[in-house]
Amino acid sequence: MADKTNNANFDRWQNSDLKTIARQFDKRNLFEYENPKNTPKTDEELINDIIRVSKITGSKTLTQKTYALNGLYDVSTVTRHFGSWNKALEKTGLKSGNIINYSDEELFENILNIWQFKGKQPVRKDLAFSPSKISQSPYNRRFHSWITAIKEFVNYANSSDIEVKINDSGKIKNESSTGRDPSLRLRYQVLCRDNFSCRKCGASPAKDSSITLHIDHIIPWSKGGLTTLDNLQTLCSKCNLGKSNQSD
Repeated sequence: MADKTNNANFDRWQNSDLKTIARQFDKRNLFEYENPKNTPKTDEELINDIIRVSKITGSKTLTQKTYALNGLYDVSTVTRHFGSWNKALEKTGLKSGNIINYSDEELFENILNIWQFKGKQPVRKDLAFSPSKISQSPYNRRFHSWITAIKEFVNYANSSDIEVKINDSGKIKNESSTGRDPSLRLRYQVLCRDNFSCRKCGASPAKDSSITLHIDHIIPWSKGGLTTLDNLQTLCSKCNLGKSNQSD
């Protein structure tokens, strides 16, 4: 019986003209035009959206990263349209908040922070989100591509930065006297060795984004522990706070 009713309704629809259909529904909600995604954007559309985002942030400067998080269009669309991000901002009277010349150390530090947060190798889109503090443009300017940047970082981080220091009497200095904080290279080597997971409980940002990892001295630095690969371990914030200043 239901099939017959449905068939009858379908026949009536087929035999109805558009005016009849429009009367059956609220035509204001039934049909709505949307521009195709690949429709070229006008100067006015792009500029208005940049201004909109700047009002949201309440700042007279605007970085590519901030726009990527809040804008309606891709940063690449804006830069292609105007020639560069700074030229786009000139049209709006805003100032660029981007630092043009980052050092290699700063670029690599940002990669490591993302890698540590994710627990795995970052991809280019990660640069648009926390904890990244640098957008993709500085990487493109320095390394010409994100893949090259990652390869250069890995080569840098895997190289040795150990310097044997000799005191006035000709003896090797205690390494803990050179500083408490491990270098970027050493942090990366510890994290890789520990599979970007807590050595005590196995927690990893790759499984739980709320997990924060720390590099910890097994023998506390304050008790003469060295800042070396053998005396460092990866701990989550919970286990690190529980450990306090006690050695295992």
